[in-house]
Amino acid sequence: MKKILAFLILLSLGSCTVQKIKKSVRDSEVFGKGHIGFMLVDPEKKKTLFALNEEKYFIPASNTKLFTFYTSYKLLGEERVNGLNYIQKEDSLIFWGTGDPTLLHPDFRDSTVVDFLKNAPQTLYMVNTFDQVTAFGSGWSWDWYNYYYATERSSLPIYGNVVRFSKKPDDKVGFSPDYFQSQSFEDIPSERYSILREEDQNIFHYGINKQLEKELGFESDKPYITSAQLTADMLCLKVGKNITLIPNQNYQHRIHQKLSTAKADSVYSQMMKISDNFLAEQLLLLVSDHLFDSLNISSAIAYAKENLLKDLPDEPIWVDGSGLSAKNMFTPRTIIALLEKIKEEIPMEKIQAYFPAGGDSGTIRNWYKADPGQTPYIYAKTGSLSMSNALSGYLITKSGKTLLFSFLLNNYAIPSGELKKEMEKVLYQIHKKY
Repeated sequence: MKKILAFLILLSLGSCTVQKIKKSVRDSEVFGKGHIGFMLVDPEKKKTLFALNEEKYFIPASNTKLFTFYTSYKLLGEERVNGLNYIQKEDSLIFWGTGDPTLLHPDFRDSTVVDFLKNAPQTLYMVNTFDQVTAFGSGWSWDWYNYYYATERSSLPIYGNVVRFSKKPDDKVGFSPDYFQSQSFEDIPSERYSILREEDQNIFHYGINKQLEKELGFESDKPYITSAQLTADMLCLKVGKNITLIPNQNYQHRIHQKLSTAKADSVYSQMMKISDNFLAEQLLLLVSDHLFDSLNISSAIAYAKENLLKDLPDEPIWVDGSGLSAKNMFTPRTIIALLEKIKEEIPMEKIQAYFPAGGDSGTIRNWYKADPGQTPYIYAKTGSLSMSNALSGYLITKSGKTLLFSFLLNNYAIPSGELKKEMEKVLYQIHKKY
């Protein structure tokens, strides 16, 4: 009898908590200023605790990376990615890109391809497959060219397709790769420091406040305009050999070998934690190379929808890897279903290693902090565009449950910080009470 009574009390407390959550979301003045979709699920009980507009489509921003992550993990696995395709003959080595983003990337610094080409005894020929990949995705804005979040996509990235400008206190500005040093000019005013690239050419202008120069330190990545010839030239300098650029004569569909480079694990982690758009886009190119021996993001997405995601409640309207496009649209219940698939197929310790952790790492290191002395209770992917804010992932309650949640917020004409504070209040309440 005592056990039954205790169960009924707990049931009553749980119901009370859910009602408070509903009220805090439905009656929120902040959430009421735009369009909200929210869903909270207890996967262990297969129970929806609360849902609001869960069937409606929203622009998800970087929550799109959840779909990119799952697709990449399922098809590429955790081991090393294919960094180069090549055909080896007695007198020639013909090679082309796979979309691998790690070649001399400033954060990965993988030199496997460089070492391989350096040691090859044959004459080097690089196949031009750059026409297979558009620099910007569908729905991207033309005026993002100067920002890291819109780094150009390409079939054979090198140095992450960016110029890294860096400066330490009492030091001069450094350039990586230094290939662009002769194309960078200190000739613009700045209150602190500024770096601008010309829209249609790889000419960079920067300026540093002279009064702050001695104490100022910074690191800033600026995209450059990619091309097959530029990539061949930079690779030639690094390899120390001549590399001849040749047209693609269907080499991709001939029998060829593959060169393993960086671990996929490290790419997933960086892509998810800092919401790296470039890595997300390139991962889908790697998927396409793996599946079709060609580079086509639309084909990779179509395959994933048909073979990996057909059981989702609503069809994902999905056009790029990163979520930069406002053409992407998902429903909260579809994101919840994807989170459940991830949880069922990937160990929780792996999820915690890949996802940003509240108050601890990645894009939510300053939000959703746990109580002092406690471990993070939120592991979730953020999303942010001018018209969209999102947070979806896993919430660990004080009672030890792991819940799934998805916030999709569109058309808010208020600062994103206000939305984050409101989400933080709701999620902490769930963590503490449920």
